[in-house]
Amino acid sequence: MKRKEFNDLREKNAQELEKIVLGKKLEIEKAKMKIIGGKEKNLKVRKNLAQEIAKILTLIREKEIIEGLEAKNEEGKKVEKNK
Repeated sequence: MKRKEFNDLREKNAQELEKIVLGKKLEIEKAKMKIIGGKEKNLKVRKNLAQEIAKILTLIREKEIIEGLEAKNEEGKKVEKNK
């Protein structure tokens, strides 16, 4: 995955990223069958797809953490205003 593609993924929401992950998982299974069948010459295809999935899952987790922090900050501001 190139840097530009990765930056484009940062702009998508978590649901879109999860759909991409599912597609990549299907690609891994297809690549696995091609490798077993001897049709695929590039044996690193599965490894590269797995790394891309890991990067996307990391982005999803980052978004969850950021949303949690933002929610905490909003709650803290509400408490301060009530005092």
